[in-house]
Amino acid sequence: MARPVTAGVDGSQESRAALAWAAREAERRGLPLHVVHAWRFEVHDAFDLGDRDTQRQNVQDMITGTLREVTDRHPHLTVTTDVVEDDAVDALTAAAADARLLVLGSRGHGALVGFLVGSVGQQVIARAARPVVLVRAGDDPAAEAAGREIVVGQHGSPEDSAEALRFAFETAAARGAGVRAVRAWTLPPVFAYSPGSMQLLDDAGGLEPYETKALAEALRPWRERFPDVPVVEHVEMGSAGQVLLAAAEHAQLVVVGRRARRTAVGARIGSVAHGVLHHAGCPVAVVPPA
Repeated sequence: MARPVTAGVDGSQESRAALAWAAREAERRGLPLHVVHAWRFEVHDAFDLGDRDTQRQNVQDMITGTLREVTDRHPHLTVTTDVVEDDAVDALTAAAADARLLVLGSRGHGALVGFLVGSVGQQVIARAARPVVLVRAGDDPAAEAAGREIVVGQHGSPEDSAEALRFAFETAAARGAGVRAVRAWTLPPVFAYSPGSMQLLDDAGGLEPYETKALAEALRPWRERFPDVPVVEHVEMGSAGQVLLAAAEHAQLVVVGRRARRTAVGARIGSVAHGVLHHAGCPVAVVPPA
């Protein structure tokens, strides 16, 4: 069976927007939609929340109500659900492993709701083996219908961004959209120069031509695999996060790679992905390395 597009829901407006986005994407790709909700039995001193069975039924009623609009809009879409009594990070990370991609809600400009509070979304992104897409409550499907660009960040060697480029081109092909591939560069500090690197730069004709050539080489296999996808090669001097955000001002989706690592204070996904997630106005896909 094909891996589904999986959406995490909790009843919030953000997760409803994420579910709507996931349903459209599943239909475009000809994939099933899988909906996951993670919950924990709660006892509250001030409120009677009911026993475990009552709380589970309340959760199930919420899922049923949330799905009704999706099934009405997409009557031919295969939809499955999974209500899991488990930690949200663990449940969503496990769900992502079996999915083509995972879609979650995100609060407006500012901190991630994750799934749906605090750092949960960031932890899921850092641990997930599949792409994770964050969608805000105000997401407008008209941007997709208008054919706006899909913006993807490219950095380093062709292998460094291969999975992000793959996701961007696959999504563009499914939507009939174009891709804007962005490579940002800055002047290296003096101590970074070496005779070998200077020779490479001299052969390329300077820093900007070198970066332009590097982007073209990274895009070549994806242009060949997706010849019908229009591509704009965007090379600009500046901070990678700022250049990406400026290029994505009118995009329908931004795609960034992930550099996940664990530190003493928790999961980190890389400064560029972190900045784009916080400030992009459109959905953001964070793609892990192969």
